This record gives sequence, C-alpha cells and structure tokens, in this order.
Amino acid sequence: MSQGPSKIVCVGRSYADHAKELGNAVPDQPVLFIKPPSSLISLSQAISWNPAWGNCHHECELSLRIDRPLKGETDPVKAIEAIGAVTLGLDLTLRDLQDALKNKGQPWERAKAFDGSCVLADWVDVSEVSDWNNIHYSLEVNDVVRQKGDTALLIFEIGALLAEISQVFSLDVGDVVMTGTPAGVAALNAGDQLKMTLKGQTQDFVWHTSVQA
Repeated sequence: MSQGPSKIVCVGRSYADHAKELGNAVPDQPVLFIKPPSSLISLSQAISWNPAWGNCHHECELSLRIDRPLKGETDPVKAIEAIGAVTLGLDLTLRDLQDALKNKGQPWERAKAFDGSCVLADWVDVSEVSDWNNIHYSLEVNDVVRQKGDTALLIFEIGALLAEISQVFSLDVGDVVMTGTPAGVAALNAGDQLKMTLKGQTQDFVWHTSVQA
C-alpha cells in the first residue's frame, strides 16, 4: 500500500507510568495532537534535529495504519477493523522546548511536529496481531533496554481509543495513529544506536536506526 497519511494522530499520556514520570496528571480522556505528513521519515533514515533546539527525547510507540475510512464510529470492535497494519514508531520530542512552551501556556507543535519528528519502521500486516490487549514491544539504546510497551497497560484500549479519535478527526485511508509511549523516555545523543522490537504472532520484528553524529 503506497498511499501516505494525510495526518498522524498521536496520543499523549496513554500509559500512566509515563504521565507520572513527566509529572503530568493521568488523563480521564485521551490527550490528542497531530503531526503533519512533513514530520514523517523512515526508520532507515538517521535521526537528526537542530542542536540549538535542546534535548530530543525518544518515545517508542505502537503505531497503526488506517486502511478503511473511520468517522464518528462508536463501536470499538468496528473501529479496530479499520486497522490494516501495525509497526513501531518514534514520537521524537524536543523536551526542553516543549517544557518552555508549556510554561508559557503556548502550543507545543514546535517540539512535537517538526520535520523528522515521526519515525516509522516498516509496516507489518495486521494478521500478526492476535490480541490487541496483549501486544509487547521494546526499545533499546546502545544495547540497553530503555522502554518496554505492553498494550494491556494502556489507559484506553485501542478500539475505544480509535472510536474516540474518530469523533474528533476523520481518519482517512493511509492515516497513522501513534498510540502513546510507555515510561522510560530519555534524551538521545549523537551516535546512539537504536533497536526496536515488536513481538508478532509468528515472529519478532526487529528494526535498527541511529542518531546522526
């Protein structure tokens, strides 16, 4: 499937431990924001950002590709049927800039939606998912596990999350939903080697990338 996304819908604070590690309240409804298509790069490309912008944190997330239009859906089961493929992605975040913008009460797209801030691995057919509430994935940086994801720990289950998103944003074919990051986010450094692993039904899917020196 070659059609790219019209938008990338991201979910903030979807794991309680991540909300707590950043000193944020655990939300009672999904925290949503959007990255534009210009933010998207492949995992095969090196990660980079302007050092003048401050620290850049990794946020590893289960990501979903929408293969059927979804608008105003209320049934979580039907919402899940719109997913055609899954992968892992990095929601790169300029944390110093984000904190500064939040302290001023300003929007923080500069910290979340800059060019190259959405890094996606290769898509994996949805048949590799046998249980949406039992998906496991991890991120290693320089051979040290930094993040471990388990969809059983999501505050909002994936079907309910998609249904909620579709009430606000029409999801078109090719759109991407990043479901949020578990605890363990941290700053990246030049030369870091990253490894992401998604446990599928038949095999583990492993991807590598690096931070540009």
